[in-house]
Amino acid sequence: MSYFKEFGGQFVPEILMPALDELEKAYKKIRRDKRFWVELNYYLKHYAGRPTPLYFARRLSDKYKARIYLKREDLLHTGAHKINNTIGQILLAKKMGKTRIIAETGAGQHGVATATAAALFGLQCVVYMGEEDMERQKPNVRRMEILGTRVIPVLSGSKTLKDAINESLRDWITNLRTTYYLLGSVVGPHPYPLIVRNFQKIIGEETKKQIKSIEKRMPHYILACVGGGSNSVGIFYPFIGSRVKLIGIQAAGFGLSTGKHAAALLKGRIGYLHGSKTFVLQDQWGQVQTTHSISAGLDYPGVGPEHAFWKKSGKVFYDSIKDNEALDAVFETAQMEGIIPALESAHAIAYLKKLKPKKGSIVVINLSGRGDKDLETIIKELDKEK
Repeated sequence: MSYFKEFGGQFVPEILMPALDELEKAYKKIRRDKRFWVELNYYLKHYAGRPTPLYFARRLSDKYKARIYLKREDLLHTGAHKINNTIGQILLAKKMGKTRIIAETGAGQHGVATATAAALFGLQCVVYMGEEDMERQKPNVRRMEILGTRVIPVLSGSKTLKDAINESLRDWITNLRTTYYLLGSVVGPHPYPLIVRNFQKIIGEETKKQIKSIEKRMPHYILACVGGGSNSVGIFYPFIGSRVKLIGIQAAGFGLSTGKHAAALLKGRIGYLHGSKTFVLQDQWGQVQTTHSISAGLDYPGVGPEHAFWKKSGKVFYDSIKDNEALDAVFETAQMEGIIPALESAHAIAYLKKLKPKKGSIVVINLSGRGDKDLETIIKELDKEK
């Protein structure tokens, strides 16, 4: 079964089907429950800090001769857009009577957001994280532990996000009765891509209202980074079908020609990953390839099925940015705007040099997270240059 034309579906072991059916029925019920959305919006406003500002980046605008706005998801509690989804799904889990939350994380932001929401509502929480990601995201590991979450290192495969998802699914199969799997991106089997998109689309809904209020018109471009793809789906979705040019930026790593990248939409083929049909980086035998990105949150060999549909239908244009270009964008944004972006978000900001917008064009960039979590990586790169 497909949900985004030929993409999506539920390609999972039979033992998981009852859990997915239970989840879909519960989600359909709360979608019609006004009390649920009143409660969610209360926490998004008074706890997470919504609405986030749409900030006019004056010095970047002067440099690129365009009107550049940053959607400041980095100002949310926990430092990224992930909290929108975790509060929504934990409220759903409580409605379902689940007492234990499990999650996967790559950059650590989803793990921190899940640990935060679990602590807020008094639920047991376990997060799976690849050993390599734990090493490059130590501050987020410590934050999760302080919040009372158990972080389990994943030692298999590439020891990154892909493998963390694999371990989370194994856990879920073993503990279906008590456990809710809180997936962090628009990936995985139906209904997860739909659920996460609908909890994240508030980003684009706010952006649409804000830009109309400020500029009295729609932007010419919206840029966002794409790993699994939740922040980009969130900002793009309310603009699909409009005249706004939507551009998703994947991680080119050391370069698309090197094989050391994470650009599934640009170099992958249609296949199956984590219960969904989508674009996947795989070899000629269908084996999932090892990926590389300086950004842990973009280091994933697949992409959400809605992105796959948008690419094939031409609704969104996709391109890529290399590690060094993203690093340059971190320093440029920090030194010109006083904002240190996450390495994920820096991929979108770096695209300004490729885009070369016409003078006076309105460009919105989703600044999906702040760079605190990446300081060790950034400092290491600085030290190499000395």
